[in-house]
Amino acid sequence: MDLGLRGKVAAITGASVGIGLGVAEAFAREGAHVVMAARGGERLESEAKRIADAFGVRTLAVACDVATVEGADTLVAAARKEFGGADILVNNAGTGSNETIMDAPDEKWQAYWELHVMAAVRLARGFVPMMRDRGGGAILHNASICAVQPLWYEPIYNVTKAALLMFSKNLANEVIRDNIRVNTVNPGLILTPDWVKTARQLTADSGGDYQAYLQSVADEHAPIKRFGTVEELANFFVFLCSDRASYSVGSTYHVDGGMLRTI
Repeated sequence: MDLGLRGKVAAITGASVGIGLGVAEAFAREGAHVVMAARGGERLESEAKRIADAFGVRTLAVACDVATVEGADTLVAAARKEFGGADILVNNAGTGSNETIMDAPDEKWQAYWELHVMAAVRLARGFVPMMRDRGGGAILHNASICAVQPLWYEPIYNVTKAALLMFSKNLANEVIRDNIRVNTVNPGLILTPDWVKTARQLTADSGGDYQAYLQSVADEHAPIKRFGTVEELANFFVFLCSDRASYSVGSTYHVDGGMLRTI
């Protein structure tokens, strides 16, 4: 299926590894040029070059921390300078947490708020005017199933992802008049390098069978009994940002193998 993305420009945050990298590859496979943002400059540059060589598209690596005002401004300015803006923005940068509400300091709450919520707010303020000038666009937020079905050990992650979900809905209502569609994806268990790293660490003292550990997690949480792949999730992201999904506005989609327990 031709998604009509050839020649479009997609900006992706957290794009040097895991889901963000998979999303960048998926857009490039469709012929879109990609602006890849992440904190790690060396790895980011390498991955951007690899994608450009593999798919024959233009890529731009932007080393920045989008959790800061300066980082968000850097990404917006780089996209404007290189491509005159972007047609698509995927707010993907984020990370899990581990704490209790009683013990977590204000500083940790604030850091996650900046990364999961304010980064999206600031990037919307920067990219929406450029999308408006280009005749429209699409913004997609990578939240989490934890936004609606929290895990006990990461309350800060749960709360800030829930806030991102509500921000996305409000932004969608505000900018659809400019032909800019905004949606959210709540992934479930996706097999990223972080999951593999964690599984290896947790099984190091018990024989190192990290794959069995991952399978036990999938058996417990996902009726499909497996993790999703980055490619499966990335393909869904790209579809939602294409004109094939032109009537999808302000919606939240669960890509979770049945993990969500409610309707």
